[in-house]
Amino acid sequence: MEFKTFLFYMFAAIMLFGALRVITARNPVHAALYLVLAFFNAAGIWMLLQAEFLAILLVMVYVGAVMVLFLFVVMMLDIDLVRLRSGFWSYLPLGGMIGLLMVVEMSLVLGGKYFGAEALPGQTMPDGYSNTKELGRLLYTEYVYPFELASVILLVGVIAAVMLTLRQRKDTKYQKPSKQIATRREDSVRLVSMPAEKDEPATADHPAAGKGDQ
Repeated sequence: MEFKTFLFYMFAAIMLFGALRVITARNPVHAALYLVLAFFNAAGIWMLLQAEFLAILLVMVYVGAVMVLFLFVVMMLDIDLVRLRSGFWSYLPLGGMIGLLMVVEMSLVLGGKYFGAEALPGQTMPDGYSNTKELGRLLYTEYVYPFELASVILLVGVIAAVMLTLRQRKDTKYQKPSKQIATRREDSVRLVSMPAEKDEPATADHPAAGKGDQ
């Protein structure tokens, strides 16, 4: 067995184990960490295919940003695991049937000959070939309109998610920068003219009067 074939089976086995633990782990934090493990091994398989741009993008975007943010949210939320698993057994038969159907469909589509390192495409690239450069050329020439359309759809999805989760609270004070910039001196400072008071002369009963507070 070649070393490249050994790496492929090792990455694939660890990735399948991580993906299985994502859906079987009871702790959501552990499930997120197993998903990070699956992403790392998927990036290793991309590196075997000489798709280094996709491998680094998978690690930087999904592991470095999305999964870390998701992990922080899961750790900060007070998740009731008992309530979360309350209806698990009632939906288990239907979910099992759908999962088994998907496995059968994928097996029929792919077939046995597509599994394994020998099914990977050839890796004979000419000298000076850059996968990142070729990917960028295809994205911004032949697929520029689908690429821009996908970016617009993602932008609309982000804005819609923010607007749907936005809540107006009455106990929160908000500041408007436009009003702060348009503030004048007359609106915040008031000059008051007050007459001076005369000190009373000192007497026998009040010897300290007129000398101020001691």
